[in-house]
Amino acid sequence: MPTPPIEHRYPCQNCGASLEFAPGQNALTCPYCGHVQTISPGAGRAPARQHQGGPEGQDVLLRDPGTGRAIQWDAGHKSPLLVEIPLAEGLRIDLSSDLTETVRTVSCPNCGARIETTGSSHADRCPFCATPVVTDTGASRMLKPQGVLPFVLTEDQARSALDDWLRGLWFAPSGLTQYARRNRRMQGVYSPFWTFDADTRSAYQGLRGDHYFETVHVTRNVNGRMQQVPKQVMRTRWTPVAGRIARSFDDVLVLASSALPRRFTDALAPWDLSHLADYDPRYIAGFQSETYTVPLADGHNVARQEMAGVIAMDARRAIGGDAQQIQALDTEYAAETFKHILLPVWLAAYKYNGKSYRFVVNGQSGRVQGDRPYSAWKIAFAVILGLIALAAFLWLANESGYIQVGGTGGFAPTIELPRDYGLPGGLSPGGGYVIRGY
Repeated sequence: MPTPPIEHRYPCQNCGASLEFAPGQNALTCPYCGHVQTISPGAGRAPARQHQGGPEGQDVLLRDPGTGRAIQWDAGHKSPLLVEIPLAEGLRIDLSSDLTETVRTVSCPNCGARIETTGSSHADRCPFCATPVVTDTGASRMLKPQGVLPFVLTEDQARSALDDWLRGLWFAPSGLTQYARRNRRMQGVYSPFWTFDADTRSAYQGLRGDHYFETVHVTRNVNGRMQQVPKQVMRTRWTPVAGRIARSFDDVLVLASSALPRRFTDALAPWDLSHLADYDPRYIAGFQSETYTVPLADGHNVARQEMAGVIAMDARRAIGGDAQQIQALDTEYAAETFKHILLPVWLAAYKYNGKSYRFVVNGQSGRVQGDRPYSAWKIAFAVILGLIALAAFLWLANESGYIQVGGTGGFAPTIELPRDYGLPGGLSPGGGYVIRGY
């Protein structure tokens, strides 16, 4: 049977106000009287994974070879209580399934974010782009989250991380940084992600390239005379190879929202999923939760692409040699499962001079990413200073008699050196240069 809409509210036992989740404390606190209520049993922890080999003997963090970004946390680091759902079941899921629930959301007309609303909270402004939220999308059936990574950083800690990041931005408009610090209210939001697991077996065919060197003779100008000189040239010997490789993927993360550019959330990785807990609405108390807008099938396609990049890297490693060419790579996927999880981010969205600027802080690690504005005035000033410094350097060098800018007759560049200065190898008077002092 479908899950009916549920309003989650946690009243304080002392004053009756709504309790809020306290980042980093695994507890609910009252913002008015300070009462604390512990959440139990808390986030599950799994033992460290067994090493799976690899060049360093372990795969602590799996990265996309195309971008270098983290796509998977260590496979053994997750709660043993989390439920993995067979992918085939998720792709054909019925809206009346027990795996779905009814949620009410509002949609941002600017960035498309869908924010879940409850009886105790309502988003009147989009936390992603600061646009007033005016579109009520009503109730809809969505896949339930299986896990949640609770906030670790408080708003003050996230604000401090953002301030440090802003101070490190070269050529950023001073007005924006001052505006951001003056109106620096941040919003805690749980952002939706898909995770995907798969066992893969791949057959590859390709070429292994081994480098070797040959000595050839080339004609060069030596002390004003053309001579044949030996030179080492690298060649590559190609050998056909074929084989099979296997890799298990666990918790490949794929963003399930289109509200933020993917480059923002990619830059927030890695996430330590060893603290991933079974979904509990108490972790959401006092925060906003974004519902997914990227369908499961689309997220699975992205995960397959990222897995394919890692598999190709494994194939190149198996081929070996100094260079590799992959001519064919056929992969079979088995035991595919998925989860819908929520990860914590602190958001700051500002309207400045008619433009939205967004800053995102990883609510667990404090990594920061955001829009990178540039000040045309600061860039122009830096260019002018650089030209002044270059002109001063050239003037001082010319006055000292070491450098003369220009050429002879508009053809040969002029290099002026002291008479006792040794010429570099291959440089001689008359070799296309006018060298004064000789």
